[in-house]
Amino acid sequence: MAATKDRTYNDAEIAERLKELDGWYYEEGWIRRVYKTDGWPTTLMLVNAVGYLAEAAYHHPDLSVTWGRVIVKLQNHAAGGITDKDFELARKIEEVILWKPQGGALEGTPNKWVRAGEPK
Repeated sequence: MAATKDRTYNDAEIAERLKELDGWYYEEGWIRRVYKTDGWPTTLMLVNAVGYLAEAAYHHPDLSVTWGRVIVKLQNHAAGGITDKDFELARKIEEVILWKPQGGALEGTPNKWVRAGEPK
């Protein structure tokens, strides 16, 4: 029995779904997000965190990495477009990468760490 292909979204559906993912945008067949960091060590931690989430999800993004910036690009290669897998992994990446303690025993770092970057 052949595996069923995941449903892909059209451009209008993608635009609607991206309203729920602040900072993510659609370009050249990928949903994308720019993250800025305070430098190379934080950039590497960001890349490793995204790598961990992607491997756990068994859905792997393309990454563009520079000293203080990471661009995450998601697309379901097997399905030939954007699917629920892309949106769900984007949501999980966003949740983890931009998390900061909000009181309690974890006080948070005084450094800037990862910040939401402008969409392009």
